[in-house]
Amino acid sequence: MSRAERFARLPTGAKLLLILTAVLLPIGIALAWLGENGIRQANVALEGRNEDQARLAARSIESLIARNALAIRIAANGRINDGRGDSCDRIRKSLAISPGVAQAFELETSDGKPACAVGQIPDTGELPVIAPGDIRVRVAPDSASIAIRVGVIGGMATTAIPLNDLKVAALGSGNAIRSIILHDGNREIALYQDQTPEDRLTVTDWPIGNGNLYVRVATRRQKITTLNRLLLLLPLLMWIAAALLTWSLVSRLLIRPLKRLERSVLAYRPGEGPLVLPHKLGPSEEIRELRSAFARAIDRTEESERETTLALEGQRRLVREVHHRVKNNLQVVASLLNIHGRSANAPEAQAAYAGISRRVSALSIVHRNHFAEMEENRGISLRPLVSELAAELRANVPDSARGLTIDLEIDSLNTTQDVAVAVAFLITEIIEYAMLHAPNEPVELSLRRTSELTARLSLSSPVLAPEEEENSEKRQFERIVGGLAKQLRSTVERKLGRYSVDLPVFPPV
Repeated sequence: MSRAERFARLPTGAKLLLILTAVLLPIGIALAWLGENGIRQANVALEGRNEDQARLAARSIESLIARNALAIRIAANGRINDGRGDSCDRIRKSLAISPGVAQAFELETSDGKPACAVGQIPDTGELPVIAPGDIRVRVAPDSASIAIRVGVIGGMATTAIPLNDLKVAALGSGNAIRSIILHDGNREIALYQDQTPEDRLTVTDWPIGNGNLYVRVATRRQKITTLNRLLLLLPLLMWIAAALLTWSLVSRLLIRPLKRLERSVLAYRPGEGPLVLPHKLGPSEEIRELRSAFARAIDRTEESERETTLALEGQRRLVREVHHRVKNNLQVVASLLNIHGRSANAPEAQAAYAGISRRVSALSIVHRNHFAEMEENRGISLRPLVSELAAELRANVPDSARGLTIDLEIDSLNTTQDVAVAVAFLITEIIEYAMLHAPNEPVELSLRRTSELTARLSLSSPVLAPEEEENSEKRQFERIVGGLAKQLRSTVERKLGRYSVDLPVFPPV
């Protein structure tokens, strides 16, 4: 008798046990091998993540120092010996518009003598006399701040960054950091230290400030433990337990009930009575469901008809909703046309028609993207919408603005159609204003997620900088922008040639 014949004669339970053994044993071996590789890769990933967090902490501190040094250099450059006598006061007013920059400083002449001071700065120690354009960074003698001296035209400017500002800048880089110390070779300042033993830490030094200062970052050493390695043996044991347990359960839950069900089906004769099936078929819910197969089939048919009716009703509601949205959008367009129509005159008719065309195009783009996203029920995707809108605006610019460029930085976001309409019109209004008043200046458009349910739209152009005297056209533009921002339930933030507004978006998938 051949092996195939002997295997065919075995009971189903024995066949199942042999098959499971042959199938699961290679899987167990493969899982053990994959687990070992996964542990090695996890160790490398953990070490890389800790190094990235340490590097980010150092770069955050360096950015804070560089920002303060640059701000005070720009503010103090050429103002020490200009003869006006109010250098410190003018520098203080200049720094007041720079967020996150130290407001206390001291000015020195080119030979190191104090000229004037604003606010209280800690003892900065013996900082050297430096030439214009040079920067020196040291740990202050009180070990509670970082002293910065910047060489400017006519002298020097000195300020200090307190411990708390340095700590806030460093600790936002990750939760693996256990210690951060700044040192310059002579003194050091501890920004943060916990009680983690040194043998569990990885310490790295990162030079900042042109090598004048070092950031010593200690991160928690994370390794896969020996216990986790022992767990790799589990797949080899699991195949034995799984094979035996599966054979027992399949025999009790499936094979025996199916045999009884088979005998009842064979005893059934059509027309001689109803199909009588055994009531006790074990705990298997699936086998018990066979007794009511025909009833369930009829129930499914009726349920399918009900679902079809509901789907048709949903489609009717959707069509009504689309008509309603189109009506609302046309009302928005009509409002914008009225605003532009009130300020238009005969010589500007061509420009007015161009503006109308751009706005209608923006609305058509919104509707097109709305219908493209209907099947997924995720609202309108803003990234393709804004990209298409920018391309449309670039294609329809007047001859005087052929050199206009629009730089895009857009996250993948989804929102409602009402929000998309307001966003499209807001972008159209601002870019049209930029192309008409500064046709050769680039426009930067950024759309970034700021939280789970909000995003920020920012447009930057030199033409958006505040003007000393606004004309009627600028006032009308500001009213339109403000009105569109109200549709987003937000306000326009105007700062340094940039308009920003918050808008609601769907949470990420």
